[in-house]
Amino acid sequence: MGAGTDGSRSPGAVTELGRSWGTIVADAAGHGEAVVLLHPLAMSRAFWAPAARALAPRFRVISVDARGHGDSRWDGTPFSIADLADDVAAVCEELAPAGAYIVGMSMGGCVALSLADRRPDLVRGLVLADTTADYGPDKAANWAARAAAATGTPRRDQLAFQVDRWFSPAFAGREPAEVKRVCDIFVGTDSRAHTQACRALGAFDGTGFLPWILCPALVLVGEHDQATPPAMARALRDGIAAAELRVIPGVRHFALIEARERWAQVSGWLART
Repeated sequence: MGAGTDGSRSPGAVTELGRSWGTIVADAAGHGEAVVLLHPLAMSRAFWAPAARALAPRFRVISVDARGHGDSRWDGTPFSIADLADDVAAVCEELAPAGAYIVGMSMGGCVALSLADRRPDLVRGLVLADTTADYGPDKAANWAARAAAATGTPRRDQLAFQVDRWFSPAFAGREPAEVKRVCDIFVGTDSRAHTQACRALGAFDGTGFLPWILCPALVLVGEHDQATPPAMARALRDGIAAAELRVIPGVRHFALIEARERWAQVSGWLART
């Protein structure tokens, strides 16, 4: 087994796929239908440890590190959300050639949408958590500022801004160990990859292909998500023909970390789908 960015052990056998820019790393655990987990910006596959434990008794859970994140190596060349989707397609071709359910949160949700557009043959269903197809008219400027901060500010000095967006104050006070676990992943992420991913998100617009996504989709969003608020989730629900929306009360951007009990509902939705 390999180790995640935060030092935790990965849950299953590790696969490394050579790519022109470096190597993408994924691991798999459990048995059954394949479920691929795509992490948020500046996180890694270690982010999904609670979800992997919840899903592995029923599904084959595949967790992927994006370029420059976690254990995936990257040569520093620019990349787009479509490039990240192509990397996930390579993982699916290797580990889930018959197709998989794709679970993406935040940046991972953007990658999941792009994958569904580019390789619908590999996507049996989508779970889109706290994400969007478009960050709005000011996205280029906003994400350029985030990109500058990613490399211009020491990583620990970025945490106050991040934690306030990720978690409600109630959760942060109640679950300090879990907040620290996520913060440690963030601090361990390569600032250069964080910066390039910000630029990729600033350039992403998936609204045009939403009507062509025909697989079932479950859209989830925290009631108090400031980064991708419920209005963005409603746009996904309205744009994807077979989508349903659930708003999770009282939580912010990392809704499925705050509301861990929701994984039972996600597991049930995947099984029914």
